[in-house]
Parts: sequence; C-alpha cells; structure tokens
Amino acid sequence: MIRRTKIVTTLGPASSNAKILERMIRAGVDVVRINFSHGTREQHIEFVELTRSLARKAGRTVGVLADLQGPKIRIGKFEHGKIRLEVGDQFILDAFCELGNQERVGLDYKELPNDLEAGAILMLDDGRIVLNVTSVKEHQVFCVVEQGGVLSNNKGINRKGGGLGAPALTSKDLEDIKIAAEFGADYLAVSFVRSGDDIRQARALMQEAGGKGMIMAKIERSEAILALEDILEASDAIMVARGDLAVEVGDAAVPALQKRMIRSARMSNKVVVTATQMMESMITNPIPTRAEVSDVANAVLDGTDAVMLSAESAAGEYPVEAVEAMARVCLEAEKEYLVNTDRRITTISQATIEEAIARATMFTASGLQIRAIAALTQSGVTALLMSRRSSKVPIFALSPNEETRRRVTLFRGVYPVDFDVGLSDPEEILNRAEQELLNRGVVRHGDIMVMTIGEPVGKSGGTNTMKIIRVGEWRSRQGIADA
Repeated sequence: MIRRTKIVTTLGPASSNAKILERMIRAGVDVVRINFSHGTREQHIEFVELTRSLARKAGRTVGVLADLQGPKIRIGKFEHGKIRLEVGDQFILDAFCELGNQERVGLDYKELPNDLEAGAILMLDDGRIVLNVTSVKEHQVFCVVEQGGVLSNNKGINRKGGGLGAPALTSKDLEDIKIAAEFGADYLAVSFVRSGDDIRQARALMQEAGGKGMIMAKIERSEAILALEDILEASDAIMVARGDLAVEVGDAAVPALQKRMIRSARMSNKVVVTATQMMESMITNPIPTRAEVSDVANAVLDGTDAVMLSAESAAGEYPVEAVEAMARVCLEAEKEYLVNTDRRITTISQATIEEAIARATMFTASGLQIRAIAALTQSGVTALLMSRRSSKVPIFALSPNEETRRRVTLFRGVYPVDFDVGLSDPEEILNRAEQELLNRGVVRHGDIMVMTIGEPVGKSGGTNTMKIIRVGEWRSRQGIADA
C-alpha cells in the first residue's frame, strides 16, 4: 500500500547531519521545511542543496517549503534571563525598556501599546502566562497577572481574540523571500496572515524576485478565520498552524476549526497542511503518545494533504523515528479513509476543461477497478484537481518539469515521476507512460488504468483527453514482446 498523506519535516540541528537526513528521506519525507525564524542564508541554501542531493541519491523527489518568520510579537530580554510571575502581580510591558526585571520588560514590537486598551487579555509564551491589561499610557502597557509562571527572554505575545496590528510581512521577511527565490523554494509559507491581500503581496514579491513557488497561508490569527474565503482565493495552499491559533481562539475551538479549514481547502481546490505538536513527545521519546497517534490519524481522516513535524525533526533526539512513526500512522489511518462520490460533480459547474477531465477521471476511478491514474502534466494542475477528490487510486504525475515534480510532492495521493520521452505523438507517449508504470511495478498486464494528456502535447494547462486502457493490449496488438 502506497502512503497517500504527505509528510513535511522541519530541518534543524537534529537533521543537519547528512546520514540522518538521508535516513529521514528514505523513511518517507516528502517535503522539507526551511524555518526562517532560525539560521542564516548560507545555512538555508546548504540545507536545500543537501536535501536535493540526498533525494536524487535515494531516487526520490523532495519538495522545499520556505517558512517566513512573520511578525512574531515578542517581549525583550531580562537582566537575569527570566523571572517568576505570581497571580495578582503588577507587570508592565514597556516599549522603551532596555533590559527587563521583576516589574517590567521591553517589546520588540514598539507599536503594541497602540493596539491595546483596558480589558484586553494577553497570552505570553503560548498561553502559559496570562496578563489582563488594566491601562495603557503612551509606551507602557500596565497589566495584572491572571495566570503566573516562569517568563524568560523573547517569549511571544498574543492577544486573546486577535486584533494586533503588526503587518504580515516584516523587513526580514522581504529579504527572506529573495533567499527563498534564490534556492528555488517550491512553497512559500506566509506567517500570521490576516487577509488575502497579505498573500497577494507575498506572491508579487516572490515573482519579482524570480521565484516560482506556490504561496501558502498560515492560519494562526483569529482574523484569518473570518477572512478564510478571501485567503483561500488568494493562496495556493494553507497551513493549519495550531500553536498560535489556539492561543488566540482558545484551545477547545481548534479541532473543529481544523476540520472546517481542511474541508474548505479541498472544496476550493487548495492544498492543506496540518501542523504543530503532532508528535511533540518524540522530541525526547522514541515513540509517540496514544493521543498524538490519534491526532495524526484524525487529520488524515479529515483529508489533509500533509502532516508536519516541527521540533520533533529539527531539534529532537529521534528525528528518523518521528518520520517512521508518522508514516506508520498515516498508512493505518488511510485504510479506514472513506471514499465518497464527490457531490460537486453534479452541483458545481465545470469551470475549465482541465476540471472536467479531472472530475471525469476520478468518477471513472470510483466506478471501475482502476489500478492507477497516469496524469501527463506540464504544470501539475490536473494532478492537483484529481487529488481534491476522495479516492484510493494512486495518481502518478508524469512530468518533464522538475519544478512541477517537486510541487506535487505535497498533493495528497499524487506521486511525481520524471518523464521526458521527447515525443510528439500522443498515442506513443501514452504507451511509453504505460511502460513506465509497468517497469515500476505499479500496474501489471491486464490491469485497467486511466491516462490523461493534453493535445497538442507539451502545452501547459492544456489537459483535454482521458483514455481508459487495459495494460499490455497495445503492445500485444503491435506484436511487441515484453522486455
């Protein structure tokens, strides 16, 4: 059984060793995440080059996701590195404070006081510390501690319910977009998105820098939930970034929102990644908890395209084991994944010829005993459209374009195949494609498979033909013996 759900792993110190990274790739990594919150330009480029080299060695295609830091609003540093706050303590967030103490701490986002008023609730360190704003005076925010604990340097700040005005793209992000374009990122993830305009701006900047990557919106602000339709329209993919989102909307709201976002993304023909703390215990343990297993499995059953490892693979003690565990859970969950006839086939008008071919292909796959689908594609669009529909039939994206092959690594149930035969006759190309899947052991003689192709051949966005074949019949008619 081929795993359909894709695995994204964050690279970091734990996965910087070539032998470890090679084992991770062989264990099932589909996409690596470059986290721009850490590391230098040189380190990022080195990671990407190493990943692609090891992937080629392993006979795999691995995509690259560049994740922008965004306006992570943080406190400054303390004189002694940390303090302990008790319930009822008075505490000040002071934009002009250089070095914090028991009474106050500085801010890296100097405009924070302008976004707050008395009664606002601030969540620090992912909600571990809760402050109630009592008043705001010029550059100082006066608070009382509602939930105490240890507060250390550079911890993040969220407002319960959202409403902080920091722009989605910082000056650092603008430079990092250029780096992402330089190493050919397949996906660019934009952090703390508030609206579709944030995505449109990022896309324009990526294109200006010469990048061709797809743009992913990280949904981690409460404002993004309200603007989800606009964000989906503007983006190519979304990430359910459950960490900061849970702080803003409340942890209990996240599971239902996750299901809603996955459903909405698939209905909009967009890719969706589920992330944050999926197997966090594996930072220090060789096996996941039962709750983590259920969490990953539920995301798979919801229909997510990919699940993501963060600190587990970047800084954990068991990066290879984490990938293996996630792959194992995905495979088991997929055995129970319900395949439903897509109601949109009859309820939504066909917008494009590609969409019509994709729907026809998947409808056919649900009615016949189809072994595999071969989508001959220049751009990957047809493969994406097919992958939006529930099916257990594997979709092989045969493409001569390396960028396309790397892009489809994130599409659920789609597998990239390097295919460049240099022919112009559609029938001959399809027969070569059939032979390619035969050689890979994907199909056998007598199997039924579906192929899609565009005529004229080689035109991007031109898929207009679906063909149902029985494997081996053409060669038999031509009197061609098996190699």
